[in-house]
Amino acid sequence: MSQTFTYLEALYQPLDLPSDGILSRTLADTESLKLVVFQFAAGQVLSEHTAAVPAVIHILSGEATLTFGDEVREAAAGAWAYMPAQLKHSVRAKTDLVMSLEMLKR
Repeated sequence: MSQTFTYLEALYQPLDLPSDGILSRTLADTESLKLVVFQFAAGQVLSEHTAAVPAVIHILSGEATLTFGDEVREAAAGAWAYMPAQLKHSVRAKTDLVMSLEMLKR
């Protein structure tokens, strides 16, 4: 029986980011996981929202203010956060920012 896997040589490749934008790219989408890499221009905000499934944020480069419910955390490259389903959260890029988001579907 053959098992499939996903291998990425690099989690992200720097893109020409607009000065006022957020780019996202889905790198994997399976029945159990969706992996999306976001690139934010400094000052951009992903406004407060919830997700139907648990998720993990991993800051790959840059600095951000992350809000989880009523808790605020200042994050830099290497920061990692697990969020249960339905937790209100937001991201504000303090500098140009790259982060991965892993949505755990089951």
